[in-house]
Amino acid sequence: PQPSKAYGRTIGRNRKRDIHPLIVSTPEDMKYKSSLFLLILSLASQLNLPTEAKQPNARNVSKAGKKEQYAGSIPKPTLSEVAYGSHERNVLDFWKAKSEKPTPLAFVIHGGGWKNGSKERLNRFVDAPALLKAGISVVAINYRLIKSNSDIEPPVKAPLHDAARALQFVRSKAAEWNIDKTRIAAAGGSAGACTSLWLLYHDDLADLTSDDPIARESTRLYCAAVNNAQTTADPQQMKEWTPNSKYGGHAFGMKSFDQFLAERESILPWIQEYSPYALASSDDPPVYLHYKGPPPAIGKPQKDPTHTANFGLKLQERCEELGLSCELVYKGAKKVKHKDATAYLIASLNSSSGK
Repeated sequence: PQPSKAYGRTIGRNRKRDIHPLIVSTPEDMKYKSSLFLLILSLASQLNLPTEAKQPNARNVSKAGKKEQYAGSIPKPTLSEVAYGSHERNVLDFWKAKSEKPTPLAFVIHGGGWKNGSKERLNRFVDAPALLKAGISVVAINYRLIKSNSDIEPPVKAPLHDAARALQFVRSKAAEWNIDKTRIAAAGGSAGACTSLWLLYHDDLADLTSDDPIARESTRLYCAAVNNAQTTADPQQMKEWTPNSKYGGHAFGMKSFDQFLAERESILPWIQEYSPYALASSDDPPVYLHYKGPPPAIGKPQKDPTHTANFGLKLQERCEELGLSCELVYKGAKKVKHKDATAYLIASLNSSSGK
């Protein structure tokens, strides 16, 4: 750790006092004190190493401050750290599937509560080698994280709109990267899953009048396949579905779930804009929801209220009301058609590709 400024000044003063006796010392003392002086200089230089040399790049650091790496099973990306925006975390990695014709693409958004995580967690959400083998290209993105002192309102706007911009950027590269821009699916876990659902259900964010060609690209998806998703951003719904809910307030600048619930009415327009459940409409694409935990139990406390299958069941009911396809899988589920997100993506993205 970097020493405090006060500690650094103390080192400087003590070192300076030790220098002056060298001028009047005997040859034997000179040899001894010269060695001591060099040792002190060496220790002082180590204490004052520049902080830049010690801090990993903020793009890919874990919650513990360690630089994250892709799992050994993940092949080297075709393109790495491609910038899609001006912020240091506006970067993505791209894996190009081998194909003579344009390929579908899995657009993967990492989890971490929108507060931590990185694209290097790719293997937690999809099996990238299996997708590539099936002729599906892959993109994994980073995005701006929510900070307690953020001046963006609401704070969740930063990661969600970054994801939309990254999707538009990827579409702008369709010809160069051999991508079929009509068959792009989102995937991710937890907060990344919620972002995926937001993209799935939100109206197209393309600005057809913009001078920026990337902004003119569509943000609509072919489908989504997500893990442990929060399907609503409404604290009232969360509390009704799962009484011990405690997650989500930070997305809107709240310090606690109690404050989130108490001030719900004042931020209702934000909730309606950023809640997947509220945005779903009858013209939206299909979705696959996978939960690692037990079957849903609406109205009962859950061991993991942030990732409960209650979220999935309620979205599935909403999709049925709207006539939308929603496949829900959880621990102990019967008649499972696709065992995981990767299986669903392969089946869905290749369903009309002639394979």
